[in-house]
Amino acid sequence: MSARITAVLLAGVSFACPAVAHAQSADPLPATAPSPDTSAAPVTATAAPQETGVAGDGDGDIVVTAQRREQSVLSVPIAVSAIAGNTLATKGINNSANLAAAVPNLQISSPYGNTQPNFSLRGISVANEYNSNQASPVGVYIDDIYLASRTAHGMGLFDLERVEVLRGPQGTLFGRNTTGGAINFITKAPALNGNSGYAEGGYGNFDTYTAQAAIETTMVENQLGLRISGNYAQGDGQIDNVFPGGRDANSQNTLQGRAVLRIRPGDGPLDIRLKVYGGRDRGTQAAVHGLQPFRTGLGFFQTNENRIGLNRTEAYGASATIAYELSPTLTFTSITSRDGGAQNLQQAADGSPLDVLDINWRSNFQQFSEEARVNYAGDRLKLVAGGFYGWDQVTTDNTFNIGQALGPGVNGGFFQHYRQTRRSYAVFAQGDYDLTEKLVLTLGARYTWDRSRYSDGYAYLFAGDVGGAQTPLATTVPCAGVPGTCPYDPAARFALDGRNNALTGRVSLAYTFDGGTLVYASYNRGYRSGAFNGGGYTSSAGINYIAPERVNAYEVGVKGRYFDNALTLTAAGFYYDYSNQQVQDTRPGPVSFLVNAPKAEVYGAEGEARLRVSPAITLTAAAGYLHAQYKELTLQNTVLNGNDLPFAPRFTAQGGVDLTLFRNGTDGLTVSPSVAYFLRQYFSPFNTVNAVGTAQQNSELQQEGYAKVNLTAALTTGRITFKAFANNLFNARTYAYGLDLRGAGFPYNFLVPSTPRTYGGSIRVAF
Repeated sequence: MSARITAVLLAGVSFACPAVAHAQSADPLPATAPSPDTSAAPVTATAAPQETGVAGDGDGDIVVTAQRREQSVLSVPIAVSAIAGNTLATKGINNSANLAAAVPNLQISSPYGNTQPNFSLRGISVANEYNSNQASPVGVYIDDIYLASRTAHGMGLFDLERVEVLRGPQGTLFGRNTTGGAINFITKAPALNGNSGYAEGGYGNFDTYTAQAAIETTMVENQLGLRISGNYAQGDGQIDNVFPGGRDANSQNTLQGRAVLRIRPGDGPLDIRLKVYGGRDRGTQAAVHGLQPFRTGLGFFQTNENRIGLNRTEAYGASATIAYELSPTLTFTSITSRDGGAQNLQQAADGSPLDVLDINWRSNFQQFSEEARVNYAGDRLKLVAGGFYGWDQVTTDNTFNIGQALGPGVNGGFFQHYRQTRRSYAVFAQGDYDLTEKLVLTLGARYTWDRSRYSDGYAYLFAGDVGGAQTPLATTVPCAGVPGTCPYDPAARFALDGRNNALTGRVSLAYTFDGGTLVYASYNRGYRSGAFNGGGYTSSAGINYIAPERVNAYEVGVKGRYFDNALTLTAAGFYYDYSNQQVQDTRPGPVSFLVNAPKAEVYGAEGEARLRVSPAITLTAAAGYLHAQYKELTLQNTVLNGNDLPFAPRFTAQGGVDLTLFRNGTDGLTVSPSVAYFLRQYFSPFNTVNAVGTAQQNSELQQEGYAKVNLTAALTTGRITFKAFANNLFNARTYAYGLDLRGAGFPYNFLVPSTPRTYGGSIRVAF
């Protein structure tokens, strides 16, 4: 390991070393969990309620399954943020796109608002790739079930036990497409003990109505229970559209439901959880800042657009999680799921009353997965081993209306169709072995076989107005030439196969001091499977299958609780050797290519802390430093070596305080202000560099440093809780996404503003 790597990793540990020297924990934590994981989403009723996602509150610890078995978050030798369900509400996090407010070195962006979010962990993201067929390099899971489609990632958060955000490659237990990390949403399941539930209704600005409810009933104590929950939100557009009669952008219209049936016959060794869910979203598209002449006289949270479209998405599925305790030390778990959904995004992409660029993104997706594993918990060895099979398919029909594409006064565009099918097979094993009472060695490996097919591909150039009839003029896929040079052939089709295999793994050493402080050092290898270019519609020359991404990651970390458990600290330092990031490259034609960035380097440090100053005051803080740069990258014949990776700000910080103004038993009033700060980030690998011979103005594609302040207040009296909130309290004006269109011949760049200040209140009744 080079001197630079060593220095970076040691810097991460030094964040908390002064506290280690004064460790006085009265509640030492074990190096490993006392019992194995018994299901994919274990009930954690024994863990005390948590007020923060950093760690325990002195009375207990959040129990996580980051290593596919139950462990205290402070005994897992991985950088993981565990955010309890009640903390999500406290911080005003009601959608997966809001998680960046609570997790260091996490960025979330999207050209479509909350739909199809792009997660960036420690600088690793989809970069400038926006097509729906691409897998996220940050794996997203619900109850350990991998969600292949990025459309399904923009979910509303409701009735959750917790969210686990694992930073760094998770290629052993979670598998492919986790080069950046993994996010696991764990839903609440029946506890098989009593009846309970809640109902909550709220109202906010932009005439926004919200409602959540859950009811849990135990039909047979310790044997049979059912939990049903739902979520609803509807509100007017949050970006004012000044075009006469035009829709406002960024509206909400969401409905979701979930039911979980838990069966434990005879309170015995068999534990079955059957889950069904469904949801749909019908909000308006995210606003766009585009053609500058039509921005004159407008405020930041305004647009002048004649065709604000709808983001119509849906997701549904069913799963069966079956756990069987074969013996006190051996448990078998099977997780079977079938999921599907669709997106129909109507996106006016010019931000003007003209029909310059209007896109209809349409996709349907289906997936099936099966994971079977065994957990062994011996005196010195904790082992997880199993196999995985996954199948997913996306069928895409996109329409790109480009005003006067064929000549002055002649409208037209491109239509694109293809089907992508992927199959993945894997076997894996990871063991924790107690070398001594305090020193634990972890060894893990996973071998993956990925097979993919791009089929039924065709695209054509057409004449026609937006939303009108299309007259095909020329086939562009399959056609390797300049658009418009191949005669229209309705029977022409393009197909391509891709395959790759990968060995990933993990090695770590973890040592637990007498006071409970855990220190660890690890090596992880991550892998993101090869990919087809879903953006190839002007020519089949750009439709290719490119090499997988790979990350060799080195990390050191420390976790502990101090001063009679009043202070909780976690910190980590990391270094990544990152190769073959998958990015888009636009070339003359214009033809969009998916290419590999040969080499990048990422290093940094992060820490999270929680301090209980008194029974009435609790402080939380998190910070992350990140250096993420391309070592080798050339796009549009322009060398970009030394540029920052997109969505990778050098510094992020979050802080907050829970201030209890009075308390009487379970009654009380708590006020919780919080702030999140992000240094400058770029939206493009070009940063501020313009490709030679283009009209690019890439300096527009960035967001300068900013801070956002949120505030919540909750008054509980008996079973009733009154809550008020304000998000983005000071109305910070920021961009969430940017894309170069000038380089493709358009007279503007594509910029998506974040939403303005929102505020409101709710009433929650527990029963």
